[in-house]
Amino acid sequence: MPLNRRFRRMTRVGPVQVGTAYDNRGREKHTAACTAPRCGFSADYDSRAAAELAARTHRCPVR
Repeated sequence: MPLNRRFRRMTRVGPVQVGTAYDNRGREKHTAACTAPRCGFSADYDSRAAAELAARTHRCPVR
């Protein structure tokens, strides 16, 4: 069953969106996810800076 997260503080860095939400244990998590077709990149991070760094350095493998 997928998680239903309520994201806040959504920002966009190129094709990657960075958002902040709480996980199922009440901890704040930051997610970076690529919105390009057929890319599939997404990752959770403990700090906002790490998520934004991943968004800035992400390169889509599908061209």
